[in-house]
Amino acid sequence: MAMKERAQQFLEKHKLTADAIDVDAVIHEFISEMDLGLAAKDSSLKMIPTYVTIDRPVPAGKPVIVMDAGGTNLRVATLTFAADGSYTVANFHKAPMPGTKEVVKTKEEFFDRLADFLEPVIDDSDRIGFCFSYPATITPDCDGVLIEWTKGIQAKDVEGQSIGKGLVDALTKRGKAGKKVVILNDTIATLLAGKSIGGPRQYDSYLGVIEGTGSNTAYVEQNQNVPKLPDMNTGAMAINLESGGFGKCPRTDIDAAFDATTGSEGKQKFEKMISGGYLGGVGLYALKAAAAEGLFSASASAQVNAWTKLETKDMDDFLWNPYRESIFNTADFSDEDRELVMSIAAAVIRRAAVCLAINVAAPIIKSGKGTSPLHPVCVVMDGSTYYKTNNLKSQTEEFLRGILCQRGIFFDTIQVQEQAVAYVSAAGEKKSDMVGAPVIGAAVAGLTV
Repeated sequence: MAMKERAQQFLEKHKLTADAIDVDAVIHEFISEMDLGLAAKDSSLKMIPTYVTIDRPVPAGKPVIVMDAGGTNLRVATLTFAADGSYTVANFHKAPMPGTKEVVKTKEEFFDRLADFLEPVIDDSDRIGFCFSYPATITPDCDGVLIEWTKGIQAKDVEGQSIGKGLVDALTKRGKAGKKVVILNDTIATLLAGKSIGGPRQYDSYLGVIEGTGSNTAYVEQNQNVPKLPDMNTGAMAINLESGGFGKCPRTDIDAAFDATTGSEGKQKFEKMISGGYLGGVGLYALKAAAAEGLFSASASAQVNAWTKLETKDMDDFLWNPYRESIFNTADFSDEDRELVMSIAAAVIRRAAVCLAINVAAPIIKSGKGTSPLHPVCVVMDGSTYYKTNNLKSQTEEFLRGILCQRGIFFDTIQVQEQAVAYVSAAGEKKSDMVGAPVIGAAVAGLTV
């Protein structure tokens, strides 16, 4: 039997194909989990209200200060939008996030550090949009209470504090009173970025989707459909699904074997099937299963069994060009071995594509939007995994069309093009960085919320 057929039999046996996913059934489960989360009932989807609306126009010609803290770096700039949705960036600068290189001992010190960083732009506007992508509870005044730090930030005294209020208080002590700070995360910011760049098009609603190291989705829900907010019966707001935690998509024995090695077994199950931080791991355990079943040559099996980690990038690079220098392109792997690797890796990505399409389609279906071709739903896709992984983008859109078009739902997927900006570092070095969806969306929030 040819390797192609043997590989297909292996993938079907382990239910690792896209066809093994019952799309309609999983969408039903996804929407059910959304409903439970909106009602504050037990659900794998947190459905976090953000109190951010999208019904206000983005004012042209009005500067807004933006901050972006999503990892180990902090970015600050002033943005001004034009009537066509384009924007200009001024006074951009970047520095390490407080607590990345040293311990910040008190909350006062932390907020003073943020205020120091704002000094060059603080007189540019009274409104500040702050993309703060750490776990936080968003309050009705669009502040955010930090739940806990991630990504190695050492500033424990700040946990449990209101980030916007702490920053405003620090600025007020410096004679800079009257500032309005809006806190949002990167997924909400991505959604709002579509509000800006998609401005000339009359969209019915918006989604923001992050598909990078992790994965998450935000959509717009009518407040009357959010039972856990009984006092809000009119209007609509962006909801952060925390969709990587969806737990009702059927997993395989390979998913379970890999999950057991992650140190977070049982958590973020959906994210582990679709995001760049995990696809390589799923691929590795599929390869190990294939080796255990005798599909590889003896020399290739020995190599695969010796590996303890496989990066998504390594798997992806091989798919783009199986003959480039890589861990698979050695004398231990025959062409037949490499053909098996390619079949398995391609299947892992295609399955990720159908799951990601479900992740996008379910909120659109639930929202009831996009029923006219004149007013489609704007889906803003962000994240290097989505755009750089072999065939992930094209296959996701293929599945999306299949799911939504048969339901008479119209949508556009758009990308926020990053803009290069120059700045001078604290050490006086000339450098450049990229401004993308988190910064643009934070600016929209700062101007409209």
